[in-house]
Amino acid sequence: MAAKTEYLFGGTQKWSPNDWTSSDDRVRGGSSKSTLEISPDTNHAKFQGNLDIDTLGGAGFASQRTTGSRRWDLSAYDGIEFDVAESDGKLYTLTLKNDLLPGRPDGRERSSLSWQADFRVVGSGKVIVTWKEFRPTYRGKEVDADPLDLKTIKRLGIMMRSHFGSQSGEFNLSIGYIAAWKAEPEEGKSESVTIETKGYIDSENGSNKTSACCEIL
Repeated sequence: MAAKTEYLFGGTQKWSPNDWTSSDDRVRGGSSKSTLEISPDTNHAKFQGNLDIDTLGGAGFASQRTTGSRRWDLSAYDGIEFDVAESDGKLYTLTLKNDLLPGRPDGRERSSLSWQADFRVVGSGKVIVTWKEFRPTYRGKEVDADPLDLKTIKRLGIMMRSHFGSQSGEFNLSIGYIAAWKAEPEEGKSESVTIETKGYIDSENGSNKTSACCEIL
């Protein structure tokens, strides 16, 4: 099945540090820290840092999210595609937002509804996260909400979090590109898209392991 992509970051679009900023648990008194380093030579971005879970008693998060006023219309696509150049095998979270609220008087951001999907890559590979894999969350907890409005995506983020203390410490994810993804139906077949095999590639033994959110191509 052929597919088409619209590069959001990387690929034919240059990564820029001005497009990203940190959003770590230090805003809640934690000690985690993240950075996004851009390599002009390879046009790759490295999301890295340290996830501390001791300060907040087992919880913690470190993330990078887009800056400024954005409004992506991704309604013509079926999901998000990542080109992962190198990964430590930890579980990462992709976040989308429709609504951004005015900041607090002290400068901190107000919490708003997020749509999140987890993914894991061992080594390298391409990851597809379809829209149906995203779950509405508020402050990390899944909630009931109206469907994600694909016509008004205002923010995209990448997060490393503790998942109830199951992971912590140094993390490293090198990304070639992030793109909107659409599967093109083969000639004579229906336009509906179904991805039945979900998992990630284990680069150590070549096996395909089950994951909750996405497919490695």
